[in-house]
Amino acid sequence: MNKTFDKSKLPSRYTTMGPERAPHRSYLHAMGLSDEEIAAPLVGVATTWNEAAPCNISLARQAQVAKKGVAAAGGTPREFTTITVTDGIAMGHEGMKSSLVSREVIADSVELTMRGHCYDALVGLAGCDKSLPGIMMAMVRLNVPSVFMYGGSILPGRYKDRDVTVQDLFEAVGKHATGEISDEELHDLECVACPSAGSCGAQFTANTMASVSEGIGLALPGSAGAPAPYELRDTFAFKSGEAVMELLRTGLRPRDIVTRKSLENAARVVAATGGSTNAALHLPAIAHECGIEFSIHDVADIFKDTPYIGNLKPGGAYVAKDLYEIGGIPIVIKELLDNGVLHDDCMTVTGKTIGENHEGVRFPENQDVVFPVKMPISPTGGVVGLKGNLAPEGAIVKVAGLEKLSFEGPARCFDTEEDCFSAVVAGDYKDGEVLVIRYEGPKGGPGMREMLATTAAIYGQGRGDKVALITDGRFSGATRGFCIGHVGPEAAVGGPIGLLKDGDIISINADVGTLEVKLSDEELEARRKQWQPRETDFQSGAIWKYAQTVSSAEFGAVTHPGGAKEKKIFADI
Repeated sequence: MNKTFDKSKLPSRYTTMGPERAPHRSYLHAMGLSDEEIAAPLVGVATTWNEAAPCNISLARQAQVAKKGVAAAGGTPREFTTITVTDGIAMGHEGMKSSLVSREVIADSVELTMRGHCYDALVGLAGCDKSLPGIMMAMVRLNVPSVFMYGGSILPGRYKDRDVTVQDLFEAVGKHATGEISDEELHDLECVACPSAGSCGAQFTANTMASVSEGIGLALPGSAGAPAPYELRDTFAFKSGEAVMELLRTGLRPRDIVTRKSLENAARVVAATGGSTNAALHLPAIAHECGIEFSIHDVADIFKDTPYIGNLKPGGAYVAKDLYEIGGIPIVIKELLDNGVLHDDCMTVTGKTIGENHEGVRFPENQDVVFPVKMPISPTGGVVGLKGNLAPEGAIVKVAGLEKLSFEGPARCFDTEEDCFSAVVAGDYKDGEVLVIRYEGPKGGPGMREMLATTAAIYGQGRGDKVALITDGRFSGATRGFCIGHVGPEAAVGGPIGLLKDGDIISINADVGTLEVKLSDEELEARRKQWQPRETDFQSGAIWKYAQTVSSAEFGAVTHPGGAKEKKIFADI
């Protein structure tokens, strides 16, 4: 029997201790576990492995190594998997309605597996966009000792002597529509853009949330960096397994790590790297799980005064592999720490503070992947919050790589993404217009779709700086151009975006943070009285169920009351 741990105080006592649990133990014996292994802490090793996309395909291998780390440190690992919806494949059609819903399903399914089997700790491995916040949400919801690990990024492809990513391919669709590239060129690019296992390689949502995992303290320092095919990932997987057992020994839990200050650190890492606007949705959702108030406005305030130093695609020049080769996310964190941008006293899964973890990191010279804070790419973050009479609950725009921070023009309204995409591919829009895609919010979509197919097509047509686009849906981390998402309240609940008519003049100013329509309050109120709610096509199933409870994007599009309403935490059973 393992004498290091007192099982009488751990959740697994309900399934492994005492004569009345003999039937429960028989199932464990059936899977080859010894008495000693049953007497040890049971550690869930959760992954989002599947064959849907390269993002997740290497997670099974890494999970096996994480299990070895757990076992070597005195625990008994129990592997399980959950779903993912991979945005790159779901993008641009009805499948994207499933994407954000999957975040909740991932968190819920991990919670239910851990509760149902009374596991004592959790190692979570994730690859694609929504799976990273989904796993982290489950960790703070359950509050058992937990370590997060990213599955790693994809290697860049090569086409015509330059590095390419899937973003280039989405934009190539726009070029193909205008005849700029041929069928053969599009196919050639398609065959080389994604050459390995791993998540999309630039600072899109997956790499953004991987950066968050280190910045917030739930992952081992440096674990987000190595690309998925690199064997070094196995070292981090083993160490993650060991680390969760040390957390069990010391009693350090996720809510000791995820605090208001660590959430602020995570938001600053996103802003400093020009990360995805989706972080403004996922950070409030993670905060919600542990009862911390942290809205889109809090995230936007942090973005407002954080220096943008990461020269990463889509706003910059480099991909995750390039960042890894100069030292990874620890370089960004160290530079922010040394200049007083981050709270250095936040606890992490190492049992040390984020400041202590990065004491030995040195900023590399003679590189332009990460700029010094004192000489940033720009003095404010790569993402900006907007507010105004068109977005009383706020909106988000990614300004990394933008030369012009204001735009004014007439609205061109579309009530579905498909309608807008068809118009764009046909070239049926005018320079100077503000394209409006509405009824795509959390309730109205339902599911708050990303709009990469549409925005990439615009950019591929060479018109990315000639129009703006606003939506109550979301944008991919790969989106670039003047694209405003998360507009709230959404159209489906009578938000101002649903009251717009073609020709209304919309004014966007990312410099001062405003999103306005040039209509009087009286005119907006008159239109509101005439507005009628719409019924979606989803009147049954998981997407209908999601629409019944989902909150606004302002608070993370969450679906339950969260930590503030808890009476009992799983870890305390």
